[in-house]
Amino acid sequence: MTDVRAQSRLDIRPFASLGHADHGWLNARHHFSFADYQDEGRMNWGSLRVWNDDAIAPGTGFPPHPHADMEIITYVREGAITHRDSLGNEGRTVAGDVQVMSAGTGIRHSEYNREGEETRLFQIWIIPDRRGGEPGWGARQFPKQAGGGWTVFASGMDGDENALPIRASARVLGTRLSKGQSIDYSVGEGRHAYLVPATGSIELDGERIDARDGVAFRGGEYRITALDDAELILVDSV
Repeated sequence: MTDVRAQSRLDIRPFASLGHADHGWLNARHHFSFADYQDEGRMNWGSLRVWNDDAIAPGTGFPPHPHADMEIITYVREGAITHRDSLGNEGRTVAGDVQVMSAGTGIRHSEYNREGEETRLFQIWIIPDRRGGEPGWGARQFPKQAGGGWTVFASGMDGDENALPIRASARVLGTRLSKGQSIDYSVGEGRHAYLVPATGSIELDGERIDARDGVAFRGGEYRITALDDAELILVDSV
């Protein structure tokens, strides 16, 4: 008998299978190897290196620490996060909006939940095309795209001038679908896509993907159908 699942174009990573670290103030799930969670089969997907699903308790956060040679994109799902860095940048990014830090030759930053409620966010790290470069930070509000289009939040690709810039041949996109709505996505030859429903369940290539599951897939044409009202975040990279 043919194993239909073995022929799937998808690598589905159920939420329960993700790496997990509960530090009290921080409850984190790791889609890729990170910190104490090590899995050789989940080191990266193309140039996508980290996708952390973080819940940060009120009044807590990440104290100042350094980064270099990484593009770090934060999508806030609930609450807000307050950023400060060694360049003098400071900003508060609220639910539905995005911040990008290009670590370049080196930067120190802190990220705190100054709110009276838990903050939930996705933190995404993408390996830049080249090492070095001037570090930088930026944040932007985005319209809440619903039912029929993708919003490009961050990109290093031609034609994405309205997105926050990153130094990688990649883009970070999002959309919202109502139950029963579909949207298509084309992954270019040799490229890698990684999709996470922030909320809701979807059907992708005949497979069910539930909220906060991850799914990795390669070049080709794909149709996504919402089984519930859903919010989707996707990274397309080399």
